[in-house]
Amino acid sequence: MPESRASLMWSWRSIVGVAIVVLGALACGGSSQAERAQGAPVVVDDFGDSVAVHPVAQRIISLNPVTTELLFTMGAGARVVGRSKWDGWPLAALEVPDVGDAMQPNVEAILARRPDLVVLYASPSNRTAATRLQEAGVRTLAVRTDAVTDLRRIATALGALLDDSLAASGAVDSTLRAVDSVRALAPTSDRRPSVAWIVWDDPLIVIGGGSYRSELLAVAGVANAFADMAAPSPQLSVEELVRRDPDVLIVGERMAARFASDARWRQLRAVRDRRLVFPDTGIVGRPGVRMGEAARHLRELLRPIVPVAP
Repeated sequence: MPESRASLMWSWRSIVGVAIVVLGALACGGSSQAERAQGAPVVVDDFGDSVAVHPVAQRIISLNPVTTELLFTMGAGARVVGRSKWDGWPLAALEVPDVGDAMQPNVEAILARRPDLVVLYASPSNRTAATRLQEAGVRTLAVRTDAVTDLRRIATALGALLDDSLAASGAVDSTLRAVDSVRALAPTSDRRPSVAWIVWDDPLIVIGGGSYRSELLAVAGVANAFADMAAPSPQLSVEELVRRDPDVLIVGERMAARFASDARWRQLRAVRDRRLVFPDTGIVGRPGVRMGEAARHLRELLRPIVPVAP
């Protein structure tokens, strides 16, 4: 289901998860006893952990491409002293030392970079690493980056920790303006072409309504054939895909070759009529500051195949 501009815009009342709050004597990683006694401001992350806002973060390790991109866009790239192997944009990020994987990261490699803040994806598999880093006296910020609306609250938290809320809000504002500029091009008719975004074919996994990619499809002017499924990437049967018979499939090129030679997939009109789209995963792969570019990229790919705009 497409979201309205209002649902993408942040307000203090709508924030959940990462929020800036003032807490009294709550113990929080990296804060002194005096700060806690005075009710020092903290950020509460998606693990429910409290992260002291002071001192201002100067040596940051970002193990999430979304937050790495956001930090550089905020003009804080010089403070990033470590990244994950998956962080490749902007090009300047490649000059930052690679400390390994983003999931179950190498804590020793992280500590060797002497960070005063580590940003992690809030996956259960990263809980142990966050705890170990906190025990070593390093502040950690664990965040989910699954939806368009996550960007505002994550930027708000980083803006507080870097003492630069203006840069944080500016980065998000420009991103959402770019998203809205593509949304404005979408047709207003109720009957939008249906698209199935296939993540994998064995087992069959598609993009569901819980993923930001479903939001991107709506912005680009088409309908996610599986938007009614709440999970970000539900698994389903080929029979269910055939039953829904979407107008277009978004797939990988190798996957498309397998579809062409398999009778099961040729039951789909999109396969028979070659209505297959191959997006650049480096652009559309994450809900970060390039979301406007990602939505425009999808729209341009879909436009020759289906009428996504007047």
